[in-house]
Amino acid sequence: MTTPPPILVPQANPGAGYQTLKTEIDVAVARALNSGWYILGQEVRAFEAEYAAWLGAGTAIGCANGTDAIALALRGLGIGPGATVVTVSHTAVATVAAVEMTGATPLLIDIDPLHYTMDPAELAEVLAHPPAGLPPIKAVLVVHLYGQPADLDAIVALCRRYGVALIEDCAQAHGARLHGQAVGTFGDAATFSFYPTKNLGALGDGGAVVMHDPDRATEVAALRQYGWHKHYISDSVGVNSRLDELQAAILRVKLRHLDAGNARRGAIATQFDAALAGSALAAPARRNDSGHVFHLYVTRTDRRAEMQARLRDGGIGSGIHYPQPVHRQPAYAGRVALGPSGCRQTEIAAEQVLSLPMFPELTDDQVETACAVLRSLV
Repeated sequence: MTTPPPILVPQANPGAGYQTLKTEIDVAVARALNSGWYILGQEVRAFEAEYAAWLGAGTAIGCANGTDAIALALRGLGIGPGATVVTVSHTAVATVAAVEMTGATPLLIDIDPLHYTMDPAELAEVLAHPPAGLPPIKAVLVVHLYGQPADLDAIVALCRRYGVALIEDCAQAHGARLHGQAVGTFGDAATFSFYPTKNLGALGDGGAVVMHDPDRATEVAALRQYGWHKHYISDSVGVNSRLDELQAAILRVKLRHLDAGNARRGAIATQFDAALAGSALAAPARRNDSGHVFHLYVTRTDRRAEMQARLRDGGIGSGIHYPQPVHRQPAYAGRVALGPSGCRQTEIAAEQVLSLPMFPELTDDQVETACAVLRSLV
């Protein structure tokens, strides 16, 4: 049996982010350790303030992970049992799992096949004619996927027309912009994941909710810690979902380098675009007047298995984000509600998408190695 060649260019490498910033991160971790305060202390407060300032709007509330962030945002807006939340099936399962954590009912609709984000036409249809048998639609949870903003012009207008809340899932879009405005500042609330492979990644789990109403922000901050407004006194039924001091200290370091990292991702994407011209892989489309931050560089082909094997033979790693839509996964199949399209475009995309290497620490030599292999994929 032939031994496959080594992977020269991995699809992701979160350890590289630590090594690049090791000196700064180690200083920050030591500072947090030496403080003697490890839960909801100065590091978390400072990170929350710095992140909100970087985003340019709202109040940031650190929490344990991106899944909890969505659930907390929904609860902070009063969304729970007796409400339907419209979202997509072409996403990490966390998006839908978080809706069900609140007791709300998810309604999964299709994507725009060019950009892989929520289809505004189907959203308009379900808002105008809600499917029978579901609770009233109270919120739309839009996912900015792969680093690209969704069609917020249309989606914001629809939410306002029908009086439903808009929550932005920005787990893959730290720094993405539409018309120069940062995603996470368009809706009633926004959520972020700091999973290690994200554009802004911790060295463990972490998340944040951004609320634009100060009173709701206060409520979410209480909900993440047992519903406490006053220590040890639960005014509401909350949870334990706190961003810890070590991760906050690390995120403060990484936040200072996020814009440069996103710029590097964009430069790599431009090189990949050129290498893919005329190849068997379709380069990702960009939405007009948007800033794509390339959490993932997702190509498309109806010869995926062949292309992935050829990349592997050339030492190039790849991934599939995502191989099975949420509504086709065993935990959800047959019981989760779908929009009128039956998520047909989502199912086609799941058979064709292929993610190439993408992280800012890729070296120039690694990028050129990947480009050389990409140019051979005719």
